[in-house]
Amino acid sequence: MIAKFSTLGSLLKRRKKQGDDGSIVVEGARKATGGRARTRIVMTMAVFFGIYSAIAGRLVYLGFQSPDMSGGPQNRVTASRPDIVDRNGEVLATDIKTASLFAEPRRIVDADEAIEKLSTVLPEIDYEQTYHKLKSGAGFVWLQRQLTPKQQSDIMQLGIPGFGFRTEKRRFYPSGETSSYIVGLTNIDNQGISGMEKYIDDQGLTDLQASGLAVARDLKPVQLSIDLRVQNVVRDEVANGMERFHAIAAGAVVLNVKTGEVMAMASVPDFDPNNPYNAQDKDRLNRMSAGLYEMGSTFKSFTTAMALDSGKVTLESRFDATRPIRIGRQTIHDFHSKGRVLSVPEVFIYSSNIGSAKEAEAVGIEGHREFLHRLGVLEKMQTELPEVARPTEPKVWKQVNSITIAFGHGVSTTPLQTAVGCAALMNGGFLIEPTFLPRTAQQAMEVAKKVVSEKTVEGMRYLYALNAEKGSGKSARVPGYRVGGKTGTAEKVVNGRYSKEKNFNAFVAAFPMDDPQYIVLTIADEPKPEKPGMGATAASNAGVMAGNIIRRSAAMLGVKPDFSHENGATLVSYQ
Repeated sequence: MIAKFSTLGSLLKRRKKQGDDGSIVVEGARKATGGRARTRIVMTMAVFFGIYSAIAGRLVYLGFQSPDMSGGPQNRVTASRPDIVDRNGEVLATDIKTASLFAEPRRIVDADEAIEKLSTVLPEIDYEQTYHKLKSGAGFVWLQRQLTPKQQSDIMQLGIPGFGFRTEKRRFYPSGETSSYIVGLTNIDNQGISGMEKYIDDQGLTDLQASGLAVARDLKPVQLSIDLRVQNVVRDEVANGMERFHAIAAGAVVLNVKTGEVMAMASVPDFDPNNPYNAQDKDRLNRMSAGLYEMGSTFKSFTTAMALDSGKVTLESRFDATRPIRIGRQTIHDFHSKGRVLSVPEVFIYSSNIGSAKEAEAVGIEGHREFLHRLGVLEKMQTELPEVARPTEPKVWKQVNSITIAFGHGVSTTPLQTAVGCAALMNGGFLIEPTFLPRTAQQAMEVAKKVVSEKTVEGMRYLYALNAEKGSGKSARVPGYRVGGKTGTAEKVVNGRYSKEKNFNAFVAAFPMDDPQYIVLTIADEPKPEKPGMGATAASNAGVMAGNIIRRSAAMLGVKPDFSHENGATLVSYQ
């Protein structure tokens, strides 16, 4: 019996156990079953661990790779910009939302079919370029930026797989070409590239955009000094003047002589900033600040002021203009020769080249050069507008240079700088750099430089008024507004020589002459006679434009008419 149990124990090496329900459980069998379960669990865990390890490894690998720039647009591809408004709050530039078309080439099934369908809405699209984009295999490519709502709707109806739209911002200019050279332009990514748009970017907007802080609700409008009402008048008059006088270009500026604020400025030909397809054409130039010209007889304003301010010449001084001046190979004539001795007022109203040359001779070469630099007409102008040209002058001034510069030949400057220099001769003798931002008279005086004496200013006001009364400035007279001014008809240099057929004409006007508030300077480039038999001097075109601008805008500028002077006479007394 003992041997029986002993044998059984050695064979089975296991024990029987009675369960709660009376069943017999073999412990060794249970252990074998548990081992197989654990094996399955471990294998399953290993599979999942392998999968997640592969995913994690791929993520780590991608994290160390250079970003794929074709995978989509940058977050701030068109960041917000502040509105630009005129001095009265009228909107000149603002952001609007627009849709731009993109494609995901990896999802494009048939590039040829996609382009064929797209061309029914966008016929101008470049087939070859678009085909290469769609076959590139990239994750993202732009196809067309800044679509119209109709174009977006029509493309959506095509139902092309792999095409999509992104909402962007673009610039809208309600006044169109009226103030295009002042306000400027933005590029396709809404970044300023010219005019005050570029100035705003340079003042820190670009940094705000880069940091993501250029949020529309936080950007205050940028107010300019220009008055859109006056700007409309100026642009209209120069555009009409260019056509009327058959000129290749025309322009004008209205400047506040007390503050240096540019109230309006226009140059034609210009462009529509909402569709600037021709903005880069050679003839699209802001001639008022970026064009350099010999300003002709308008420079006699500076020559006479210089002579008076030197103390060596008075209004009673007289100069012999009976014979032309010969210097080297050059002979200086008067256009309207009187063939006699002229007083300083006569030199001015008859626009005598000979008399002006002798005024400069009385001051001397160094004094002449110093005076023009003092007035800023030969220095690069400091203002907000980026498009500003640097004046040119002879490296070494000789006697012949001083003589020709006295009547506006031999140096080149911008029309806007000429207006600023003339403003100093009208406002009490202070040179105030021009600004396209609002500025009070008090703020202007903080940056102003005294350049001529009060006595000189009184003399120049008298001469401006006298010239409008009896001289070449008659065409700019406006009854009730006491206008004064000076014409300038300069022969243009063609192939290194002065042309008798091509002129650059200008007229600088100031009003009202008893206490000038504004300067209006107009230009006409290569004007022709309005009608056969008529002249083409500055009085007949630039002067007419100046008079029209004053007539239409004086009330907007706050200048009240005064008809107490007979026939609107502008003559003032000089003590």
